[in-house]
Amino acid sequence: MNELDINSAVARQVLTGFIRSEITRMGFERAVIGLSGGIDSALSCYLAAEALGPQNVLAVRMPYRSSSADSLEHAQWVIDALGVQSLTVEITDMVEPLFERFADMNAMRKGNIMARQRMIVLYDQSAAFNGLVVGTGNKTEILLGYSTLYGDSACALNPLGDLYKTQVRQLSRDMGIAEGIVAKPPSADLWAGQTDENELGFTYAEVDRLLLRLVDQRFTPEECIEAGFAADFVRAVVRRIQRNQFKRVLPPIAKLSQRTIGYDFLYLRDWGT
Repeated sequence: MNELDINSAVARQVLTGFIRSEITRMGFERAVIGLSGGIDSALSCYLAAEALGPQNVLAVRMPYRSSSADSLEHAQWVIDALGVQSLTVEITDMVEPLFERFADMNAMRKGNIMARQRMIVLYDQSAAFNGLVVGTGNKTEILLGYSTLYGDSACALNPLGDLYKTQVRQLSRDMGIAEGIVAKPPSADLWAGQTDENELGFTYAEVDRLLLRLVDQRFTPEECIEAGFAADFVRAVVRRIQRNQFKRVLPPIAKLSQRTIGYDFLYLRDWGT
C-alpha cells in the first residue's frame, strides 16, 4: 500500500458533502468551474456535478491562442461525460493588448495575467449563472505556492486543497475520469511545451512523499534528510513553503484599534449563516 493512498469512497463522500453544504449555506445552489482539461479541474467538476447535479454546474473553458488543442478536447470529454452546462470564452483578445504594451514581458508575467484574466471571466460568470466559483488547486500546489495570487488560487471554496497531487490522481481514477486526462503531464498550459514538473524541478510523486512528512507527520527537515531525502531537495522545498506563506493567508492588517480584523475579531467563515 502506498503511504499516500486514501479511502476514495470516504473522500468522495466528504468532498461532495463539503461542496453541497458550503454552497447551500451561503444561499446558492450552483457552481462555476474553470475547466482547463487538466486533472485538477476535471476532478473538481466531477465532484461538483455529483454534489449539486450536473444542471447546476457551469464549466468554463478559457483558451489562449497558444493553448493546446488537447486541453480543449479533454475539457470537452468532461463536459460530455457529466452533462454539465458549458461555455467557451477565449481570452486572447483580452490579454494581448497588455502584452503589447510591455514588449519586454517575460513568460511568468504573461502567465500571471492569463490566470487573473481567467478568474475575471469566472467571477463574471459567477454573477451571471448565480453560482459560486469552485477552486481546483491541490495541497501540493498550495504548499509550494505554485499558483497565481488572485488568479487560479481565487475561489469561494476549494474541495481539493487537502489532497496531494498523488491523491488527486488516485481519486480521479476511482471516480472514472478518463485516463488520457489522469495520465498526461500536468501543465498550466500557458505556453507550448510547459509542464509543472519542469518548472518546479522535481516530480509530484517525489515532492508529495516529502510534504507528507514535513506537513502531516511533522518531521523536521533534518529528520527528512535522515530518512533518505536529498538535503538540497529538502531545503529547496522548505524554502518554497516558507517563501509562499503569504499566498495562503489574507493580507495582514496594521493593528490600531482594540479589535482588529484577523487579530482580535476572529470568527469562522460561516459565522452568521
